[in-house]
Amino acid sequence: MTGFLLLAFTFLIAGVIAVPIASRLGLGSVLGYLIAGIALGPLIGALGVDLVSIQHFAEFGVVMMLFLVGLELEPKLLWEMRARLLGLGGLQVLGTVAGVTGIAMAFGQPWQTALTIGMVLSLSSTAIVLQTLNEKGLARSDGGRASFSVLLFQDIAVIPMLAIIPLLALPDLFAGGHAAEAAAVHGESAGFDLNLVDGLGGWQRALVTLAAIGAVIGIGAYLTRPIFRYIARAKMRELFTAAALMIVIGIALLMTLVGLSPALGTFLAGVVLANSEYRHELESDIDPFRGLLLGLFFMTVGAGINFALLAANPAAILGAVAGLIALKAGVLWVLARIFKLQGADRWLFALGLAQAGEFAFVLLAFTTANGVIPDALAAPISLIVALSMLLTPALFILLDKVVMPHYLARSTRPDDPIEPDGKIIIAGHGRFGGIINRMLSSAGHATTVIDYSSEHLEALRTFGFQVHFGDATRPDLLQAAGIAEAKLLVIAIDDKAKITELVRYALHTYPDLHVLARAIDRDHVYELWAAGCRDIVRETYDSSIRAGRSALQALGLNPRQAARISDEFERLDRASMPVLAGLYRLDTPPHLNAPYVAKVKEISEEWDRQLRGQMAEAEAEDAEDTERTAGEDVISG
Repeated sequence: MTGFLLLAFTFLIAGVIAVPIASRLGLGSVLGYLIAGIALGPLIGALGVDLVSIQHFAEFGVVMMLFLVGLELEPKLLWEMRARLLGLGGLQVLGTVAGVTGIAMAFGQPWQTALTIGMVLSLSSTAIVLQTLNEKGLARSDGGRASFSVLLFQDIAVIPMLAIIPLLALPDLFAGGHAAEAAAVHGESAGFDLNLVDGLGGWQRALVTLAAIGAVIGIGAYLTRPIFRYIARAKMRELFTAAALMIVIGIALLMTLVGLSPALGTFLAGVVLANSEYRHELESDIDPFRGLLLGLFFMTVGAGINFALLAANPAAILGAVAGLIALKAGVLWVLARIFKLQGADRWLFALGLAQAGEFAFVLLAFTTANGVIPDALAAPISLIVALSMLLTPALFILLDKVVMPHYLARSTRPDDPIEPDGKIIIAGHGRFGGIINRMLSSAGHATTVIDYSSEHLEALRTFGFQVHFGDATRPDLLQAAGIAEAKLLVIAIDDKAKITELVRYALHTYPDLHVLARAIDRDHVYELWAAGCRDIVRETYDSSIRAGRSALQALGLNPRQAARISDEFERLDRASMPVLAGLYRLDTPPHLNAPYVAKVKEISEEWDRQLRGQMAEAEAEDAEDTERTAGEDVISG
């Protein structure tokens, strides 16, 4: 027990120390976890910890991540992705396998071993890439969506790879001991081997596989709602968490029993549940476990790097890592051109997926167990995989700091004139900024739009809008968009931290510029107020006021009375915001800020008094109207 607690404490304290430092330095959380793992490597070795077993456990974070990704995708959207899923993903795997196989054969490897190495290295890191795309807000960009399509295809491609690899076994390598090792690849850490398809023929295995996939879809479509309705009656939050974990672990177990990827099964379950009323509950319950397990996985990757082997062959190992990244980036670049990804998206797609992935470790263990790759060769390949994953955050930093500014400087259109009366910049053209843009355009104002979706912006260009692709928080891009001459900057991006960052920069650099900022919540209003912005719109405020008015009408008030109370509520709320913003402290939690708490209580009492007065007046007016109507009826009668 002491050893377990010591190990858990060691991993947790390493992550808590390293990740905030890495994030503050702009390196991202993934690199922070990897560095923490590298630092822990000697200690873990000294303690005699079975790092491989921990890594197999931590890989379940990838399974949970794909379940959450599936929750974000409706089946209709997944069907719309089929061209990129099969085209981009299939060609990427085939192209990389062909390139790596040819190089391996040139170095004297048998074609069976060379082909297997190609399959192992063709996969990219789902965990690192999706985590980094989400952190940088690039997941919804064209390059981000294309990257996801390839990653999803790769996860599916693991299934036929596991079927093909045993057929490539070399008799000289395959020994009795290897067969026993194969069980570990399938994750039988509980001490027993249970596989429902062992000993079945090809068509029987196919039927069992299809039945398992059908069971996953059926569970998601028909069983989850009754299960969660049953649990809801207990009104215990922890049971929802237990049920969410039960579903994910159960589906992963089912997929493993039939020899399929557990990540694929949970992804399918997520897609089926994308329209469920329990979707957000599932997300909130699973996400903390996903984050912790992924962090642990990245630390095990860092701790597993064999620096002794690297020190013995530095030129060969580092050359192989550079060659692998260059080869995969080249294949991805060509595919990006074929599928018409533009500029920055092309760079994101090519550099983001240029590493090897976590499934490579699984396949490597499987290949050695089946006598396809000798142990002496598997060790350096495993090191190459780990180092390529370690370098991925650096590739994203290269993309962010070097490639993107160079591309943006070349891709913005300085020869596109901004209309003299249209000096308006809109940062973000989603559901919030798009409405503002349409209203301003309808009123005859020309706008300059900055957004990450090049497809969306290309459509806007056809309607005569001046648009720029990229991150609106970049000063060089704002300069290209004409912020020095602009009268109005509308900040409608959906990242809370970036909104605040952009407000600070714009008001500090251009103090005469009118900034209209989107606020995510009430605390964000105070942050923007402290940053100097005085035109702040809470994204759900007006719709919430309308919903409150509708609720009053549902409770018996007539439309005029409900409107009167909602108008008074809005007046009081708007009047209180500057007062509370002046007392709000960014470095102090609201409940620990005594002046702020006292003012909130005082304002709340005043609100209650005034709103109840409005309610009484409305009820009195309604009674007078009723009496007057009754009197008129008597007279007319």
